[in-house]
Amino acid sequence: MAKQFFANVKSVMSGDTLVLTSQNNPSAERQFSLAFVTGPHLKRDGDEPFAFQSREYLRKLVVGKAIQCTILYAVPSGREYGIARLQDGTQLPDELVKAGWLKVREDAGRKEESEDVLQQLETLRTLEASAKSEGKGLWEGVGGIIEVQNDASSLDINEWKGKAVDGVVERVLSGDRLLIRLKLSDKKHSQLMTLVAGIRAPSTERVNQSTGQTQPAEEFGNEARQYVEQRLLQRDVKVEIVGTSPQGQLIASVLHPRGSIAEFLLADGLARCNDFHSTMLGQKMATLRAAEKKAQAGKIRLHKDHVAKAEGGSSSDMIVSKIQGADAIFVRTKTGAEKRINLSSVRGPRTNDPAEAPFRDEAKEYLRKKLIGKHVKVSIDGHRPASDDFEARDVATVTEKGKNINLMLVQDGWCSVIRHRKDDTDRAPNYDELLAAQEKAKEEGKGMWSGKPSKAKTYVDVSESVQKAKIQLSTLQRQKKVPSIVDFCKAGSRFTILIPREGVKLTMVLAGVRAPRAPRLPQEKGEPFGQEALDLANRRCNQRDCEIDIHDIDKVGGFIGDLYINRESFAKLLVEEGFASVHQYSAEKAGNANELLAAEKRAKEGRKGMWHDWDPSQDEDAEEEAAAPETSNETAPSDKRAADYREVVVTNIDSNGKLKIQEIGKGTSALEVMMNEFKKFHLDSKNSKPLANPPKAGEFVAAKFSADGQWYRARVRSNDRAAKVAEVVYIDYGNSEKIPWSNLRALDQPQFTTQKLKAQATDAVLSFIQLPTAPDYFNDALTFIAEATDGRSLVASFDFVDNKEGLSYITLFDEKKAGTTFADSINKDVVANGHAMVPKKLKAWERGRASEEVLRKLREVETQAKADRMGMWEYGDITED
Repeated sequence: MAKQFFANVKSVMSGDTLVLTSQNNPSAERQFSLAFVTGPHLKRDGDEPFAFQSREYLRKLVVGKAIQCTILYAVPSGREYGIARLQDGTQLPDELVKAGWLKVREDAGRKEESEDVLQQLETLRTLEASAKSEGKGLWEGVGGIIEVQNDASSLDINEWKGKAVDGVVERVLSGDRLLIRLKLSDKKHSQLMTLVAGIRAPSTERVNQSTGQTQPAEEFGNEARQYVEQRLLQRDVKVEIVGTSPQGQLIASVLHPRGSIAEFLLADGLARCNDFHSTMLGQKMATLRAAEKKAQAGKIRLHKDHVAKAEGGSSSDMIVSKIQGADAIFVRTKTGAEKRINLSSVRGPRTNDPAEAPFRDEAKEYLRKKLIGKHVKVSIDGHRPASDDFEARDVATVTEKGKNINLMLVQDGWCSVIRHRKDDTDRAPNYDELLAAQEKAKEEGKGMWSGKPSKAKTYVDVSESVQKAKIQLSTLQRQKKVPSIVDFCKAGSRFTILIPREGVKLTMVLAGVRAPRAPRLPQEKGEPFGQEALDLANRRCNQRDCEIDIHDIDKVGGFIGDLYINRESFAKLLVEEGFASVHQYSAEKAGNANELLAAEKRAKEGRKGMWHDWDPSQDEDAEEEAAAPETSNETAPSDKRAADYREVVVTNIDSNGKLKIQEIGKGTSALEVMMNEFKKFHLDSKNSKPLANPPKAGEFVAAKFSADGQWYRARVRSNDRAAKVAEVVYIDYGNSEKIPWSNLRALDQPQFTTQKLKAQATDAVLSFIQLPTAPDYFNDALTFIAEATDGRSLVASFDFVDNKEGLSYITLFDEKKAGTTFADSINKDVVANGHAMVPKKLKAWERGRASEEVLRKLREVETQAKADRMGMWEYGDITED
């Protein structure tokens, strides 16, 4: 008795053979061939005539449908033969013989004795005769050959790209990998391995051909394949070709009547988006991303462990304070805090890539011009934890006036797009747009894709030596408002400046101001408000376009001048905020004294910065000095000079002949009060901390004077690091000595700094006289001056003050002696006793009419000293030779 069973038709191998699956167990398969008939077969090396047409007729009739099969017999190989019936009553193989797509085998029924079988054969032969007479199907005789190509290289991709081609899915290898027969025309087909565009499905179980070992399937790999088989195997599909893979495989969107299989796989969590296909799909990729996002939200299958990002992420307005590179910036928040941001999904030219490295500086400069100092919106897309090579950082999309900076960098070829890991969600929300922009930039040869880097911009450091600085000085002095870039802020008033059009780099010092010294290292202590001054410079100037006016150079090759940011003087801003004081001489020479003094006055009145505890009485002495006729113009002698008398004491005489003087008044009174507090402070054992770091030249310290063991304010002049000994100058008295580091302490207490009370000892020399150069006579002169001034209250006529050198030219009078004419001066006594001479070459200020009478009298006194063989003249007139 014939055996019957019910099954579903999975596929059709040819016009006479079906592949069936159990209705209860879809993974159980069996082949079933139609009895008594034969049809042409599909073969890899070439189909038999009408093989495809025969198979297609049966495929369209039965695939995916339930069928009732009756097994009539089986051959030794195990293959089963029989007849089948569809639910609509269609009988097989009768229907195919009737349509002319199968032939009745000549040997059919020869050994058969069953009346039912013989009757079935008779019916089939009748149907065959009818089809043959009508020329149906195989009996048409001509036109049954279709050329089939199995190599993707034979297909002109450019011809078919973007077009929808009819096809049949012949085999499903995995959820994203199909063997599809493309019906290019009635007579030409291509049967190619095709990757489903836009997705990557987990791999299925497979055998490694080189080792013979079976590699297990990835999680949900077999499920994804079954999912596609049930919906697409041997179904008619539309194939939209988008490109080829690096391995030459076709990449295409596969559409069945209900839509794209890629979308269904993504929505059901059986595949992930494939970033490598994004540029091929363009805007269509957005639909796939949406489907994937839906599965992630539902934590379906592949996304069961997905951790959702906060919707929209955090977004805030910030100011770009520094450009680290083409893909990294520093931004400042509204609270003033600074943080580093890496641009999402983009990467600047890499140092270790020879093709990209030459473009690093250009890419950074591109971003600097776009963003530095600008208000931007920062949308955080993710966070990168710290690793061995990188510190923790946020990744973000940055927009400026609505323009996406990440996208602009890619569009102009200055950044490439990062290929993220499949599970990496910390990426730009417009990732597909970035990929498309990169491909376009490559096609157009923009930025680093041009292959032709601009000639590397090199800058000559003209501050490297005084000689180089002098050569460049004249060029810069002739120009006004030279366009430049602030490359680095060294201190509040000291910068490294780049001048692109000149190709030079220089160190610039702001004219007319002095800013407190900032700490060089985080663990160091600078002068009070030094760090604040540097912070302001970094906020307002660092990496900004600027303009500079150069006036002069200093002793080490630094250029002195004005710096303008957005046409505003930064020196003025620095003084206005209380982070710098005005340097009178430099300001007058630069021509901006009035502006800076007005700014300083506003800072003092507002008690800003270093003036937070400012006392107006401190400026009274300075105002008295300002009343003196001081001039920075030495090109012409002065005809008139107003008298400027001040009470002074000489506190020290340097070995070079310069006097150290203190002006009697509120300054010395304040010093006396301060020194009492200073001594009490250092007697307290809590304040006996030594210096944290070795002292540096120019640093203000508290020093223990070896003569009396008391502590005084001092400045480090030089250091012997080997012996750990420093030479210090006591700034309120002018004397100096070498003392061990152990006798030094930090001078960082606000109540004792030079901002609270300026150094009281100033440099001075006696006017109109020149001390002898011979050592013995020179020492005699110093001894005479010391005896004439030591412990005495004196009155000094300030004849000229050279602010540039910090030196006053004075005529000294003994307060106890009546008279303040030159005949009563100590200057005259020095010459009269042969310890000095009238200089042959006069300074500019000494050549005015106001000095003629003084010089005439001095020369008379000098002539008498020579006649009396006094001092240096004991052996005659030494100037005659």
